[in-house]
Amino acid sequence: MSGDERELHLAWQRHVGIGAEAAHWFDTVMGAYRAEGRHYHTVRHVRWVVQHIRALAPPAGVVDGDLDTAVAAAFFHDVVYDPTANDNEATSASMARRALTDLGWPPGPTDHVAAMIEATADHGTAGDDLATCVMLAADLGVLAAEPSPYGDYVRNVRKEYRHLDDAAWTAGRSSFVRSMLDRSAIFPVPLRLNAWERRARANLTAELAAMGSLSDGGASDAREP
Repeated sequence: MSGDERELHLAWQRHVGIGAEAAHWFDTVMGAYRAEGRHYHTVRHVRWVVQHIRALAPPAGVVDGDLDTAVAAAFFHDVVYDPTANDNEATSASMARRALTDLGWPPGPTDHVAAMIEATADHGTAGDDLATCVMLAADLGVLAAEPSPYGDYVRNVRKEYRHLDDAAWTAGRSSFVRSMLDRSAIFPVPLRLNAWERRARANLTAELAAMGSLSDGGASDAREP
């Protein structure tokens, strides 16, 4: 077990479940994130999201059961990941439902986890649901990273979209970047992540300029954050 997985195993035991069935599901989830062809949506990405959820949650008042649901959603949100498909979030949510039901989670929190996962399809508004706000912000947090890790993120997502030629990738990626910049707020407003907002906009603007895509471009299936 890698260092990332050891850290995640502790988080899993604390927030998701313990015992033989929980251990089985943890191994299943980690195996999915280790799959060949993943370069960004890996075990390390899950660790990043879980770490940021646990950092963002207390100031937002997300504690106890709501924190558990956000962390569980982080574990499952990219468990199914096929860059050529458009139903990854729905399929990941279905797996989360099966796993959490097996682990004895009640229907309400299980539905909450599934809804959070489905919300990552477009990272739209979470309304007043602060647990979902925290989870979505943590998932998008890489957009506010320093320039070097931000560049690593873009390069690794490009590797996952290796089925696209450069023209299709650039069209799709620039469309995604513009869609983020066109939002009134990239991160959920209730969290007041002003510094993240500034860094994310700087990174996205620099990426768009580097692609030479400051004018409107075409769309493609390259929509991953």
